[in-house]
Amino acid sequence: MSFGVLGQAVGLFVVTNLDDIVVLALFFAQGAGRRGATRAIALGQYLGFLVILAVSVAAGFGATFLPAGVIPYLGLLPLALGIKAAVEAWRREPGAENAVRGPRILEVAAVTLANGGDNIGVYVPVFATAGVGGMTAYVAVFLLLLAGWLAAGRFFATRAAVAKALSRWGHILLPVVLIGLGLLILIEG
Repeated sequence: MSFGVLGQAVGLFVVTNLDDIVVLALFFAQGAGRRGATRAIALGQYLGFLVILAVSVAAGFGATFLPAGVIPYLGLLPLALGIKAAVEAWRREPGAENAVRGPRILEVAAVTLANGGDNIGVYVPVFATAGVGGMTAYVAVFLLLLAGWLAAGRFFATRAAVAKALSRWGHILLPVVLIGLGLLILIEG
């Protein structure tokens, strides 16, 4: 793999996934102190991202599975999850932080897929012109960087000031971010 392809892959990943760090930090804050939460978040993030990559690779080879008109409707996933989280936060008794369950694998995967649905539109032309070797390099770099993204999200969620703010406001921020993300995807899709 050339340094040019490596640099392009790193740059493309960072630019298309910058917003994921905030969402990951919120998920890690929601799962703080809950057994298996880190594993569920990591598996969900990888599962959702693997679907994005699979669709992008297939479309890069010319087998488009998702027509462009369908991608905006991916916004319904985080919108529904955000509304569900808002209802749970609304019903929650004051001081009942421990009653909130941690994030689940499929929820994280759904948010990752919906949030990264627009990435497909960016990845497809890059993959289509990169050839099999270049495409393989991009996918390998993306999967390695995803681990770094998970670490960054967890890092931000565990900083004292951030953790304090997220533990106090995370149950409100998560639904707001998910609903906003869902609406943004639906509107801008």
